Amino acid sequence: MTNYTHLLYKLLSASLLGLALLAFSSASAADKQLRIGTLAPKNSLYHQQLQELGEVWRTAQGGNAKYLIYPDGSQGGEAELARRMRIGQLQGALISVVGLREIESSVGALQNLPLLFKSWEEVDYVREKMRPAMEKKFLEKGFVVLAWGDSGWVRFFSKEAAFRPADYRKMKFFAWGSESEQQEIMKNLGYTPVPLETSDILPAIQTGMISVVPSTPYFALASQIYSTAPNMLEINWAPIVGALVVTKKAWDDMSPAVQEAVRAAGDKAGLQIRTKARQEVDDAVNAMKKRGLIVNRPNPEQMREWSDLAEKLYPRIRGTMVPAETFDEVFSHLKTYRATKSK
Repeated sequence: MTNYTHLLYKLLSASLLGLALLAFSSASAADKQLRIGTLAPKNSLYHQQLQELGEVWRTAQGGNAKYLIYPDGSQGGEAELARRMRIGQLQGALISVVGLREIESSVGALQNLPLLFKSWEEVDYVREKMRPAMEKKFLEKGFVVLAWGDSGWVRFFSKEAAFRPADYRKMKFFAWGSESEQQEIMKNLGYTPVPLETSDILPAIQTGMISVVPSTPYFALASQIYSTAPNMLEINWAPIVGALVVTKKAWDDMSPAVQEAVRAAGDKAGLQIRTKARQEVDDAVNAMKKRGLIVNRPNPEQMREWSDLAEKLYPRIRGTMVPAETFDEVFSHLKTYRATKSK
């Protein structure tokens, strides 16, 4: 082979290698995907906000980037969604504290303290005070928090009317399958938890496997729980708090410009979810009342019994469902907030 031919061969080889690398790079860009799982129903407020955020990501990413949402718990319960993110089957999920605790336990402080928060303003204040430290802990576990949301207060939907804590001791409660600590606490206090996944709730209550479901009004309406459990105790037991998280790997794969666009979209989505979801609570209750829902309101004496139950629960929750340090921090923030408001 002459030197000239040899040179041509090297140039041709280099060109072919360059084209191959370019093709691979283009294919990789075209294959960019964000797969997001959630238990939220299709076409719900939460699903719509995920779609809007997806459009922002897709536009910023460019190419043939694909954004896929799996609603209705089609990828499993919340613990399963956390597992799927860890192994790369999903890049993100919109989940409540039940699933978030599978990643970072301190987040339980926002949802697992019954009757502690008296208003959404208190929830917002505590969340924002604790948010930087919590998001740092999530990042250390390999996840980026893009948005914080909530979906209403937990009410008790039951087959039979009930007003006081003792009324529920003869009933069988739906309990999250992944929350063994909660189940143990309930048993110790004389209640009967039945661990299930969300997709099991409706058939379980229809067949009598369970007789009471702690649920937000919106979810009770969307899932038709109220049709079999038509009694709702009007008590703001605890807020359902959640977040949209993506894996750090998926986040790091985004350019700084894409990250900035997605971060802004996440903040907007979180605000929309919090604002609209709170408005939908009363709408959901009114819609169910027109279809036969019975609203049971505890009297002052019965409410004192519920408050006494909550006081008994706090020492059991501290250090189990909520880390002791985080538990104390929540109470400290609330004390400060209430002192400021009372002036």
